[in-house]
Amino acid sequence: MEFTMSSINIWVALVCIFATSTFLKRVLKRANSWIYETKLGQKKHSLPPGDLGWPLIGNMWSFLGAFKSPHPDSFMNSFVTRFGRTGIYKAFMFGNPSVIVTSPETCKRVLTDDDGFQPGWPISTVELIGKKSFVSISYEDHKRLRRLTAAPVNGHEALSVYLEYIEENVITALDKWAKIEQIEFLTEPRRLTFRIIMYIFLSSESPHIMEALEREYTALNYGVRAMAINIPGFAYHRALKARKNLVAILQSIVDERRNKSKLGDNSGTKKKDMMDQLLSVEDENGKKLEDEEIIDLLVMYLNAGHESSGHTMMWATILLQEHPEFLEKAKAEQEWIIKKRPPTQKGLNLKEIREMDYLNKVIDETLRIVTFSLTVFREAKKDVNISGYTIPKGWKVLVWFRSVHLDPEIYSNPKEFNPSRWDNFTPKAGSFLPFGGGSRLCPGNDLAKLEIAIFLHHFLLNYRVERLNPQCPLMYLPHSRPTDNCLARLRKSSSSSV
Repeated sequence: MEFTMSSINIWVALVCIFATSTFLKRVLKRANSWIYETKLGQKKHSLPPGDLGWPLIGNMWSFLGAFKSPHPDSFMNSFVTRFGRTGIYKAFMFGNPSVIVTSPETCKRVLTDDDGFQPGWPISTVELIGKKSFVSISYEDHKRLRRLTAAPVNGHEALSVYLEYIEENVITALDKWAKIEQIEFLTEPRRLTFRIIMYIFLSSESPHIMEALEREYTALNYGVRAMAINIPGFAYHRALKARKNLVAILQSIVDERRNKSKLGDNSGTKKKDMMDQLLSVEDENGKKLEDEEIIDLLVMYLNAGHESSGHTMMWATILLQEHPEFLEKAKAEQEWIIKKRPPTQKGLNLKEIREMDYLNKVIDETLRIVTFSLTVFREAKKDVNISGYTIPKGWKVLVWFRSVHLDPEIYSNPKEFNPSRWDNFTPKAGSFLPFGGGSRLCPGNDLAKLEIAIFLHHFLLNYRVERLNPQCPLMYLPHSRPTDNCLARLRKSSSSSV
C-alpha cells in the first residue's frame, strides 16, 4: 500500500499535535511546582510527598469530583495510593499551596502547636464570619475571648439555664412534626436548633427582629459554602449583603442595650441572655468587649451553633433506627433515667444528662462516622518540621478529620455504625476530633452535645421515624446529607413513656 504525500503530511501533523499536547500537559502539571517550590531553595527537597495539581485550580478539580460522587474518600485515597501512608501530603487547595495532614500524630501537632500555626481560613470565610471572630484572631486575642466567653456559653450555670428552654422546644417541635404528613427530617431539626441558639443569645428581642436575623443569616450561610465570586447574582455576593444587614441589626441591639444599661433599666428580674453577658463581661484589667468583637462572635455562633447539632440529631436518629439492637439499648437507658427520677421532678437536669453513658457513645459514634466538619484551616507562621517534612512559612495546612475518623487502623470497620465500639475505649490524642482540638477547640461543644442529648432522649422515649426515600443518594458538600434532606414521617410510638 502506497502512502501519498498528503497522507504523510496528515500523520506528521497528528504526531506533532500529540507531542505538543503531551509537552503542554507536562508543563502545565509542573507549573504550580515551579511557581511555589522553586522559591523555597533547598527546602523544596524536604516538602511532603504529593502534587500541586494544575495552574490556578490545583487539586480542586479532583477534590470536587470526589466529593460530588458517591465516593468522597477517593480524593485522599489517591494520595495514599501514589505516595504511601505518610499522613502528610502537599497539594494546592482553595487557591493556595497547602499541606494536608491525615494521621492522628500530624493532626494533633498542627492543632496544638500555637507557636507554629495560626488560623488559615479562606479570605471569603473571614469576610463573612468576621475578622474579630474566633476564625481569624491571633492566639493572644483568642485566649482572651475564650476566657471571657467560656462561662456564658459552656459554663454549668449557663447550661442549666439553657436546658429547660431546649427541652421545652424539643417537646413542642416533636409533637408538631408528628402531626404533619411528612417533613424534611434534616431541615426541621436545623430550624429547631437555630431557634434555640437565637433565644440563648437574644431572648428578649421581638419576633420581627428574630425573623429578620434568620432571613439574613440564611443568605449568609449559603455564601459561606459558595465560591467567593463577588458579582451580583452569585451566592457570595448575596451573603456579603446579608452580613452587612446582620451587622446593622446586631449593632442596633447592642446600642439599645448599652443605652438601657446606662439608664439603669434592667427590666426587672429578667434573666440575662448571651448578649447581656457579652456586654457586661470584662477582663482582669476591667476591659470590656468592643462592639465589633461582640457582633462577630454572635455571627460566628449563629453560623456554627446550630448546623452541626441539627445534622447530628438527624443522623443519630436514622442510624439508630437502622440498627434496632443499638436503638433498644439507647432507649432502655432513657427509660431507666425516667424510672429513677423523683416524682416531684419535672424535666431533665444536667445530672441526668451526664448519666446517659450509652447515649453519649451513640452521639460520639455519630460524630465520628458523619464527620460534620471535613477540615479546618491553619497557616504556618514559620517553617515547621513534622515527621521529617518541612511545612514552609505561609503555606496553608488542612487538618483532614475525615481520614482520621475513617481510618481502619484506628477504628475497625470504620464505616460501620457501632456505638459499642466505645465500650472501654479511649481514643488516643488526635484520633477523635469532632470539635477540632487544642486551644481552638470549638467553644460551643458542650452546648451542642446538650442539645443533641435532649433531642434523642425525647425521641427515643416517644417517637419513631420512617424515611420515605431510604435509598436516597447522599451528597457530601458542604456536609454529608441525603439529597432529599431526609424526607420522612414522624409518628408517636405505641410505647411512649412520657
